[in-house]
Amino acid sequence: MSDLSISAFARAAGVGVETVRYYQRRSLLPVPSRGGATHAPGIRRYGAEDLRRLRFIRAGQAAGFTLEQIGELLALDATHDRQRVHQLATERIAALDCKLAELQAARDALSRLAGRCGGVADGRPCPILDAFDPSGDIP
Repeated sequence: MSDLSISAFARAAGVGVETVRYYQRRSLLPVPSRGGATHAPGIRRYGAEDLRRLRFIRAGQAAGFTLEQIGELLALDATHDRQRVHQLATERIAALDCKLAELQAARDALSRLAGRCGGVADGRPCPILDAFDPSGDIP
């Protein structure tokens, strides 16, 4: 698998070609040399290690890491600095916990509003729409 064109490479990882180029501009993915004796001249070819790296980037993003953090994780992979990797993961877990708390609070507030809304037009303002009105009070 060392002879994938950029389109086949992107497709194998489930991303677009522009995503590959973006990661290359961000120095997260190397830019392979163009062609050679066994390939058409001028065409860049990607291999298994490139695909592993691209999938690592995508998995890191799915876990909520920033591209900067993913770059650091990729660098740490080469140094085997497991302590720093653990620290980054712990920080990410704490950030996710905060986000979960925010989402739960938003869900609880909306649930309270929905409970106050009879769903029937009874002449009173809808508590949900009223709560979203910037001139009104939000419970």
